[in-house]
Amino acid sequence: MFNRLKKAFSKFVESVVSTVKEDTLSEKDVNEVISNLYFDLIENDVAVEVADAVTEELKKRLIGVKVPRFGDKEAVVKKAVLDALLGVLSDVPDVDFYQDSKNRLETSRPVTVMFLGPNGYGKTTTLAKLAYHLQERGFRVVAAAADTFRAGAREQLEEHGRRVGFRVIGGPYGADPASVAYDAVQHARSKGFHYVLIDTAGRMHTDANLMEELRKIQRVVEPQYSIFVFDAQLGNEALEIARYYSKYVKIDGMIAAKVDAYPKGGSILTFLYTLKRPVYFLGVGQSYKDLVQFTKQEYVSQLLT
Repeated sequence: MFNRLKKAFSKFVESVVSTVKEDTLSEKDVNEVISNLYFDLIENDVAVEVADAVTEELKKRLIGVKVPRFGDKEAVVKKAVLDALLGVLSDVPDVDFYQDSKNRLETSRPVTVMFLGPNGYGKTTTLAKLAYHLQERGFRVVAAAADTFRAGAREQLEEHGRRVGFRVIGGPYGADPASVAYDAVQHARSKGFHYVLIDTAGRMHTDANLMEELRKIQRVVEPQYSIFVFDAQLGNEALEIARYYSKYVKIDGMIAAKVDAYPKGGSILTFLYTLKRPVYFLGVGQSYKDLVQFTKQEYVSQLLT
């Protein structure tokens, strides 16, 4: 994963190492190679404001760094790059979804998770993947088919439920989505389920009715987690849609879908820096098992391996 962004940072590290002429990295040394990295970042879906922040942080971390004349120069430079990237993301929390939601179960059952995002981003499949993993951990899960607008949306969710083994609570086509979500929560509460996963509509994000519909679900159900699922391949286009959503509805965190088909890697960095919300998981394949937990440290470390 992220092969192109990895290549960009690898090339940058090599360039810095080969440029070093003294024991200390000078401003001239760093400036000579930093502009090439900047354009590589832009080409790999890192938004301009994020590329600016990364390169400025790199300058702060690299200029004046002591480099061993005969030791491992590359390790010193990599460490500075790692610290710079983590520094840029320092105000973005890491959240272990499983542990965090398990803690919430001690005082609030069921835990309600609302999935947000346009059609085609992988929202419903991601919901099913999370249901699979929660059930593997021994939790009981029910899903709410709160997309009552799109023909076949409930049937799609029910098919996932049949394969994974969770029940779907739904209503007729055109039913009030907030009522469907509420009914699912009440059902879960009465039957002792641990989690309610709410599938929502994803028609054009500029649809005012959709935004009001999502806001109503949040008012009625008060989900502990509202998760925006974004297609990693769409880069800045997905970011603009997420920004639009965030004007109208609460976004607690994110899941990056279709990462296995995304060699660039920059959109994840962009989402983290811009929205200041945690990424809980990465969708890395077609099977229900293919949902892996995300941490900033692991992501940044992968970019430098």
